[in-house]
Amino acid sequence: MKIAQRFIAGPVIYKYEVPKGRLVLFKALTLSDESLGYFHAVPSGTIKISPKRNVTQTQHMTQSDQKLSFIEKAGYSGGDAAANFVFMSMILFQANFYTDVFGLEAVIAGNIILVARVWDAIFDPIMGLTADRTNTRWGKFRPWILWSAVPWAVVMWLAYTTPNFSATGMIVYAVVTNVMLMTLYSVNNMPYSALGAVMTSDINERAKLNSFRFVAVHAAQFIVGGFTLTLVAKFAGTENNRQFGWSVTLGIWAVLCLTLFLITFFTTRERVKPVTDQRSTPKQDLADLIRNNPWKVMFAMTLIHFAVLAFRGGAWYNYYHSYADKAAMFDWLQWLGLTAPALAAGQPAPGGVLETLGWIVHGDRAALEKSNVADVGNSLMNMLYTGLTMIVILLSPPLAKRFGKKAVCVVGFGFASVFSAAFYALSPTNILGMVVLTAVIAICFAPTIPLVWTIFADVADYSEWKNGRRATGIVFATIGFALKLGLAIGTASLLWLMALYGYQPNQEQTPEALEGIRQFSSLYLGAAFAICTILLAVYQLNKNKTIQIADELAERRLKHTGVSN
Repeated sequence: MKIAQRFIAGPVIYKYEVPKGRLVLFKALTLSDESLGYFHAVPSGTIKISPKRNVTQTQHMTQSDQKLSFIEKAGYSGGDAAANFVFMSMILFQANFYTDVFGLEAVIAGNIILVARVWDAIFDPIMGLTADRTNTRWGKFRPWILWSAVPWAVVMWLAYTTPNFSATGMIVYAVVTNVMLMTLYSVNNMPYSALGAVMTSDINERAKLNSFRFVAVHAAQFIVGGFTLTLVAKFAGTENNRQFGWSVTLGIWAVLCLTLFLITFFTTRERVKPVTDQRSTPKQDLADLIRNNPWKVMFAMTLIHFAVLAFRGGAWYNYYHSYADKAAMFDWLQWLGLTAPALAAGQPAPGGVLETLGWIVHGDRAALEKSNVADVGNSLMNMLYTGLTMIVILLSPPLAKRFGKKAVCVVGFGFASVFSAAFYALSPTNILGMVVLTAVIAICFAPTIPLVWTIFADVADYSEWKNGRRATGIVFATIGFALKLGLAIGTASLLWLMALYGYQPNQEQTPEALEGIRQFSSLYLGAAFAICTILLAVYQLNKNKTIQIADELAERRLKHTGVSN
């Protein structure tokens, strides 16, 4: 029996002849689809015909046949949770790790981060072209998650380990480990992002998948933001060896990353394939992007969006460690039951989960400069923001279904702009105001987070709809380019401005530096979110257009049944 497979897009289409010569056309999600009842798969991928039936039958497949199981959604989400152990460590802590722990000057640290991430941004499109042209029994994108898992874990630990080198050696080490880590991030996360677009073509399933993904992301962010600083202080010990603390803490996160990547690889599957056996060149792929107006808008929006996220992470660290009043922070933590008397020299800390995680502030309200009060306070703010985000993000699918992704994002970014700028009005002792604004920003911004990523999948659909060629990898790779470039600009510009305002690591800051930190955490953020809001407002693909594109692509795929014996 002769079988030819030409196209897979949700349904798998096979054409073959039964012994009596009758032509039969089957469409099934998998070869082992029991609903057909008269064929089954063998390891070679051929089909054996059961003698139970000798009739002609066509079983049509729709988007409903691409529903994803809970295990697959949860398994997929683990990959981005792992990525966020690196991503959020960079966003929240890398700037001050390089200045306060690694010992680099702010300007030098900014230049190192800029160089490493610009290279990474350049590498993303290369990775996208490579992934689009990868063909294995596991698919195009899944194998990259497996291949990069172990190198990722090793380099992640090295990047936050401080060697005993000369000043020049330290700079070289920082450049090399940062470049390696960002390169591995692309090798892993670009195919991972594209994987979500080929697991299903059902736009509602994509929204659900990305909600799972970003709940997991924020669970990871909850852990990173809430426990990194306290664990670093815990492992630093009484000698306050924060270099050792960072190395041990990030080593723990690296092991978790490796485990999550393996889970993602073994629980997911690629289903959506191109309508044709396309043979496009990189030049054609790039030309398609230039004609893709929604891609242009999302490229610019992504650049600014991730610049402001990187900028905000470092700014908020300095806000709570330098601008916020430590005595007022101590009073708040005392109200929460997270303070205890100072320990005598050589006295071990009492047991308990909170003590083990470094969440108890031991000390006197009048002598807090060397305490972990800022670490605990900063961690609590991070956990408040992330915890609320994890809850509110569940509203993304119903809101998108009711109003459309674009409308939800415009409103969310708009409110984030207003309330971020409002931080400027807070005094250093107004801890309650900081708590309230942090909560409000999280509630307003949370529904937009998964929707932005599903918009990228819509941009890939638009490219296929308009040009007749699907280039998921290059769409996500160029968006990744904008993302990495935004991260580079955001963190580097923060460090340059810190130097400009006279920031000095591990010292009391001057009034000029404190005013700069105050502006970083409010007015700068509000302006950047406002620009993102305007770009989203002019984005062309609204709810009705995305539904039209999805329906027309599904129809094309069903019609494309050209096969040969």
